[in-house]
Amino acid sequence: MTGSTGVRTRDEISSEELPVVPLRHGGRWVAAAAIAVVVVWVVGSMVSNERFQWDVVGEFLFSEQILRGLLNTILLTAVSMALAIVLGTVVAIGRMSENPVVARGAWVYAWIFRGTPAIVQLLFWFFLAALVPVLGFGVPFGPTFFQVDTNSVISAFTAAILGLGLNEAAYMSEIVRSGLLSVPAGQREAAKAIGMTSGQSMRRVVLPQALRIIVPPTGNEIIGMLKTSSLVIVIGFSELMTSASQIYSRNYQTIPLLVVAAVWYLVLTAVLSVGQFYLERRLGRGLRAGVGARPAPVVEVAK
Repeated sequence: MTGSTGVRTRDEISSEELPVVPLRHGGRWVAAAAIAVVVVWVVGSMVSNERFQWDVVGEFLFSEQILRGLLNTILLTAVSMALAIVLGTVVAIGRMSENPVVARGAWVYAWIFRGTPAIVQLLFWFFLAALVPVLGFGVPFGPTFFQVDTNSVISAFTAAILGLGLNEAAYMSEIVRSGLLSVPAGQREAAKAIGMTSGQSMRRVVLPQALRIIVPPTGNEIIGMLKTSSLVIVIGFSELMTSASQIYSRNYQTIPLLVVAAVWYLVLTAVLSVGQFYLERRLGRGLRAGVGARPAPVVEVAK
């Protein structure tokens, strides 16, 4: 059926009569081809370049000294990040405190540890005995109940934990604070209205909701800590990079040992990235439930 002019309107034309023209993405194909050429060139150069000495890389990839350094790197990263997450959360809550002394103190902590390089902090803790030869516990300007030699307490491992953990805590405090601020103030007011204390509302209401904001950058910080741990080479702690440097200082095979260290860092980073992906997906399930889904209650009265 046609109109009075003999021309069919859009509604009169069926969808089967309309030609479907696929959208062309010429730029994507050009970019993909360019990337493929670069990847092939890089891989080919690395394989064909004899100076990489892949036989030496294979020889030391699973050597005892390298694996021992690898385990120390994992331990250092785990302990430092655990300290940073706990202390960073405390500092973040302190920043949001209504007590001006606590809030200013937390701000000063973040300012100092974010404002100085991590390598400076590592060296400071390692050479703490030069500033404080004896660590003591007692009454200020009064008797000392207990004291110990600083060098016996601050080992290379302890200095590495303090240097990396306290430095990272300053950055974690900002991440946690941003997550806490993302939760509407009405959630705290609702928790207070049903009789929750500030601590209970923080643990049961605010923090669970803030995790969706906190987890992604925290995963990035853990990966960053893994690589930053290589800085402890300056204080002689035997982690992955230190172990590689000790080997190439003896056999002068610098490039192959650096490749060995890089391979293990890439492996650990890949494992952490996969774990971060699944954790983020699990935390984000509620957001993907659908627009029409009935929201779960935010505040529940503890029985």
